[in-house]
Amino acid sequence: MIRSMVYKEWIKVRWMLLLYLLLAVLAVGYIFIRVRYNFTFNEAKNFWYSVLFQGYNWFKYLMYIPLVGGLALAVAQYFPETVNKRIKLTFHLPVEENRSLLLMMQFGTLCLLAAFLVVFLLFLGLSLVWFPKEIIWSAVVSVTPWFLGGVAAYYLGALIILEPVWLRRILYFLVAATFIPFFIRSSVPGGYGPAVLVLFLMTCLLSVSLLFSGYRYRKGEM
Repeated sequence: MIRSMVYKEWIKVRWMLLLYLLLAVLAVGYIFIRVRYNFTFNEAKNFWYSVLFQGYNWFKYLMYIPLVGGLALAVAQYFPETVNKRIKLTFHLPVEENRSLLLMMQFGTLCLLAAFLVVFLLFLGLSLVWFPKEIIWSAVVSVTPWFLGGVAAYYLGALIILEPVWLRRILYFLVAATFIPFFIRSSVPGGYGPAVLVLFLMTCLLSVSLLFSGYRYRKGEM
């Protein structure tokens, strides 16, 4: 039964994941096309100086890529469950309801993390071609909250989409619109360092948020 549920989730999200990966790879490629342009026309020492001492954010175009991935996965995975209240069919399977919801959330999280890993490794590998390790480390510190923001957006998006009560859905949306910007902020490279652990813990707390919407669906609230 668990294997069948996992396969059902994969059927829902597979094409979206492939499309997202394609667009994300193109976005990373665009970042390094700009890097190459700067190295060619501004000279490496001038470009490195602007990064190290003037706070130039050469990877800023990566900022919204994880956010888009998290929201797209939430829509692809959970919107079909709201059509004709299909989620109720899941609750009638011989698997405990909360376990079913957590399985869906865990599967989506693993898919999202796998996609993010591909994007991150591509970003890191190309960075190694052009930059010394000090610049790369500051970039990694800066982009980590953006990827955490993508995971948080996935959790909050799932919570909002699956919520059957419209008033609560609006309230959740307002909370998400206030909360997500904490992850997605521009800063000098490495400036996010002190906040990474706090943002990670906050994201972990959101990982069970879907249970609230699932509980109201089981009660039949509208």
